[in-house]
Amino acid sequence: MDTKHKEFLMLKLFRTTFAILFAMLFSVSAWASSGSSDPKTVIETTVNQIIEVLEARQDTTKLTSKDRDAIRQSVEGRFDYAAMARRSLGNPWKELDGMQQTHFTSVFRELLERSYGNRLSEYKGQKVVFADAELKSDKARVESTVIDGTRETPVEYRLHQTETGWQVYDIRIEGTSMVRTFYQDFKSTLVNGGYEHLLKTLEDKVTKLKEKDND
Repeated sequence: MDTKHKEFLMLKLFRTTFAILFAMLFSVSAWASSGSSDPKTVIETTVNQIIEVLEARQDTTKLTSKDRDAIRQSVEGRFDYAAMARRSLGNPWKELDGMQQTHFTSVFRELLERSYGNRLSEYKGQKVVFADAELKSDKARVESTVIDGTRETPVEYRLHQTETGWQVYDIRIEGTSMVRTFYQDFKSTLVNGGYEHLLKTLEDKVTKLKEKDND
């Protein structure tokens, strides 16, 4: 198997696994009501609540509008989209003014919700086991294992403490950083056409995903 094919398979695995984990984390009520400073408890509670939503579906081959709304309504507050967008964009972020940074973060967030969150239909009863959180100042790391039959995939959550509590700023699957993956994807587009070209590319992707959702 050549190197490019291996990289393609790894990227596909990364995106499929992240699609499931990404949306599982979207529950503000769990974060807010846990009453715990332990990131493990916060994430574990959230995952369990989202799994309940997925397992309650009558048709497990897709997500209905009701399913999506339930996930979207519980999203606010516990993913640091600005930090994720900034790290994914890299140096060009510093050249943007406040309004541009806000707009890019909004587009980045919607891309995540549409491209990854809507793939929750791939959830087929995978189990997630969490290790204790490792804390260092205002940062935390929570290692976990996604169990899918005989396959076990290591997943690591990176969080930092903010004014509103612990927020996720990166996820690493089998050692591959989600933010780093976006950074590499964005870098190639930036080289070919600059920031405006990248922004237009992402906006077009979001538009197409919205149209697909409405089919």
